[in-house]
Amino acid sequence: MVNVQAVETPASRPTKNAPKLTVSCEAKNDLLRVLRAAGYVCERVDTPAQAVGQAPAGGAVLILAAGYPHNATKLEAELFAQAAAKKLRMYVEYPASLPGLAVGERVTPSYDRAVIASDFFGKELPALRILAIHGLNYLPVDVAAAHMLSARVAGFDTAVFGLDNTPTATLLFGLPDAPVLVATTKLSQFVTARYAPCEAWQAVWNGIMDWLCPGGGHPHLEWTPTVRARYGRDETLPPDCELRAVRRGTDWFHRSKLLLHPDRLPEINAAMAANPVAARARTPGVDAPVGDGSLGILEAPISDILPDGSQIQSVIRRGDCHAEAAMAMALGAQLGAPAKNAAVARNLLDFYLFESDARKGGRGDPNHGAYGLIAWGTSCDGWLTANYGDDNARLMLGAAATAAILDDHRWDEALMMCLLANLRTTGRQGFRSDRIDMPALDRHGWEHFFHRSLVSYSPHMESWLWACYLWAYERTGFELFYNRAVTAIGMTMQQYPDGLRWTNGLAQERARILLPLAWLLRVKDTPEHRAWFKRAVDGLLALQDACGAIREELGQTGKGMFPQPTSNAGYGTSEAPLIQQNGDPVADMLYTSNFAFLALNEAASATGDPQIKKAADKLAEFLCRIQIKSEDHPALDGGWFRVFDYQRWEAWGSNADHGWGAWSIESGWTQGWIVAVLAMRQMDTSLWELLNRPGIETKFPALREQMLPDAALAGNPQ
Repeated sequence: MVNVQAVETPASRPTKNAPKLTVSCEAKNDLLRVLRAAGYVCERVDTPAQAVGQAPAGGAVLILAAGYPHNATKLEAELFAQAAAKKLRMYVEYPASLPGLAVGERVTPSYDRAVIASDFFGKELPALRILAIHGLNYLPVDVAAAHMLSARVAGFDTAVFGLDNTPTATLLFGLPDAPVLVATTKLSQFVTARYAPCEAWQAVWNGIMDWLCPGGGHPHLEWTPTVRARYGRDETLPPDCELRAVRRGTDWFHRSKLLLHPDRLPEINAAMAANPVAARARTPGVDAPVGDGSLGILEAPISDILPDGSQIQSVIRRGDCHAEAAMAMALGAQLGAPAKNAAVARNLLDFYLFESDARKGGRGDPNHGAYGLIAWGTSCDGWLTANYGDDNARLMLGAAATAAILDDHRWDEALMMCLLANLRTTGRQGFRSDRIDMPALDRHGWEHFFHRSLVSYSPHMESWLWACYLWAYERTGFELFYNRAVTAIGMTMQQYPDGLRWTNGLAQERARILLPLAWLLRVKDTPEHRAWFKRAVDGLLALQDACGAIREELGQTGKGMFPQPTSNAGYGTSEAPLIQQNGDPVADMLYTSNFAFLALNEAASATGDPQIKKAADKLAEFLCRIQIKSEDHPALDGGWFRVFDYQRWEAWGSNADHGWGAWSIESGWTQGWIVAVLAMRQMDTSLWELLNRPGIETKFPALREQMLPDAALAGNPQ
């Protein structure tokens, strides 16, 4: 169904002289349903000729696209003459032909957004305002002036670099010398295709209706988006809202169709052959079978929304997603989600750690420098070659938490090997660098990296390995784990915050550094460590809005790995933040809020500080409120988009990131950690407490002698 809701106030009731609407469209057209819900009297007909023929003189006609995007609207030339003779005002969309104008072949741009180009919509939508038309297709028309354009533009709400020297295409314009408004795309698909932001599209359609019905007094159009936040900003939450969020979030792993089923293997293999590094496929239908984890889990619904409102999936299989999803499902099974989730969690870890290629080849060879490491992903050589320290860290934490929840020791050896493999490729100061690929380990072996001096002030890339090392130190007492972690933490805090290298924003660096600092207090609570911890807590909480959201923040120019676009041409060409400038009211559930949620929970547990507990509670409430609700798209229901605009209270932001855009849902980073932390809160526990169970330390003595022999340790601080 399409949820439509319209509000008619006494001040906006139609006048007796308001034109009747005659609409040529499909019976389920979004605009028709919204108009009727608002109280408009609409006569629907099947063809444009019927609409013009049956409309009363002086009336208003809407000719809406049917069969979009493949079928353009066919209009006979005499139709416009007939309309002029009857003094009709017409809105026409996606026309195959127009009088006196050449209409080109269909264009499907990759990164274009809609941009307001005139004062047609008044103060509500000024020129250069940005809107999203998901699944955009248009028919090129060359006109002198337009009200709305398609263009590749940088910016959050506004095209900050203007439109000069930027290719544009017309989306909405008026025919010269005729009361005809033409859209070269289908603007009336706004509910089904989830055009955004909602209030801007309400202004678009109210502006068009103002033009069609110049007598005024027509109802205001409103509707309920088919994909939306579960609770309003001020709505009273049920007392068990967190438990409900855990269960819905656990169910999402199944509804999303990301758990790979054997029936889907031919499709996935074909997608991999077409694009090995970034394979894509459509989301299967609601009745499609769901896997049990024995073939792994796919990465994410990406930020590619089709005209029917569904989303394309990234079908890459990566290690961190497997462990993080397993953790969430195992915890969900403890809290009332179906018991099958525990079996799926086991299957996911077994698949990735034992059956896939992630620990084979050089990683399974005791004489190779990569021995013990776990591949970033297994989908192709481009993923298999990479060894990211942060991805290994999150995989280890997720897998260890799953093992603890399920009381299963079968993965202990793999985890201890991974801990030691990362430690022996970490340099003297405790920094490892973003990634060390297989060719480098082929050439140099692990000792080269173990003995080198390196600094990398990047909490996103480094700090969760430090957390892993502190956990490993707690379990084994091996001083090298502690010394390398604390040295790097101290050096990084000397650079905090302005000297940090930020990835997609500085806010995520503030979020990521807090976990090892909280765990450092568990290991050695000293005044210096307390001072580092307090500085990091204060820095993160300074970004928290009253609604609980953590506001995104850009760092100093020149220190960002993936900064905001600096030109229109740069939009969509790399990874990027969700904001264009500091102050944009956006929270990021892929890079910041998800990791901040865990860090605040761990910090509150480690210290008992009521201020930190309150901040964690506020963030939990915010995340419960913005969990996705959708009857029309069950594959999204229960998830969390990367983006949320906490002023508009909807998913909106800059969609510049070319891989993990605004409307993506990462199965591990986002869904895994948010569900897991909500579950841990219900169990009144922390990740630190979960992980500190007997297990991996029994594997340490033999593996340490094999992987870090005494001869290699000589001359290294321990």
